[in-house]
This record gives sequence, C-alpha cells and structure tokens, in this order.
Amino acid sequence: MSTADDLPVVSTLDEVARLVERHRGLYVRWSRGPATDLDRVSSTDELTGVPMPGLSANPLDVESWWEDRSRELWVARRLYDYAHLPHEKGPGVRPWVLTGRETGRGPDNEPLVADVEPLCWIAGAVIDAAKAEVARQEREWGTLRRGSR
Repeated sequence: MSTADDLPVVSTLDEVARLVERHRGLYVRWSRGPATDLDRVSSTDELTGVPMPGLSANPLDVESWWEDRSRELWVARRLYDYAHLPHEKGPGVRPWVLTGRETGRGPDNEPLVADVEPLCWIAGAVIDAAKAEVARQEREWGTLRRGSR
C-alpha cells in the first residue's frame, strides 16, 4: 500500500462497513494524513507534551457483543465520536483508515499504533452519512467531545 496521501477514497458508509467486515485490525485516524504522520511515527499527549509510542487512532473492529446488528451503524458510531476533530484541529484534518500494531494506550484510552500501513481516506460524505445515521437513532447521546469548564 502507498504511504503517501494519494490513497483511494471510500465514499459511502456501506463501503467502510464492508471494509470492516472483510478485515480485522483496522483503525481510523483523524489527521492531516499519512504523509505528515509517518514522518514522525508517534503522537504527543496534548496536555503534557510527552511523546507516545505510536499514532493515536480508534479501532473500527466490531465487538462480539454487537452480534449481528448493523455494521453501518457500528461504523457510524465510531466515526461520529470524533467528527468534531477537523473543526478543533484545523484545516486539512480528515479521517483515514490504517492497519498496524498496537503498542499501548493513550491518555484517553485510545490505541497507539506503530508499523502503520495506510489504506484509504474516508470522504466527507461518509461523515455526513454517519451523523445522519446517529441522528436517526431513538436514543440521544453525544460525541466524546469535552466541553470547556
């Protein structure tokens, strides 16, 4: 696979769900892309500035307790949780899918991933579809975004 930013783009929620169905060990990372991230190969704890042993990412694997429920809804939830990051982190931040080896956990209990292999970008339309899918659910819940105190 390419390590540059010229990755293929998945353009529907269904495409991401099918990717997750076919492959275990996938993660989504919200950043300016592999070309930037793979030069430094680690994330930094924003509070302390401490470098971490891998890139901060979020798993896409469907958990066994989810059973045979909708993969699209599972993926929508995983993407929705961090959809605020482009607004907070600035221009050029967008989601991409990768594989790699977990090396630990970050301060928000997120996996830290090394030996990263970028697979694809996730189009903005997928994030819009994820938001719409979450909005269709009968129960209310929000993103992992933490408000100011």
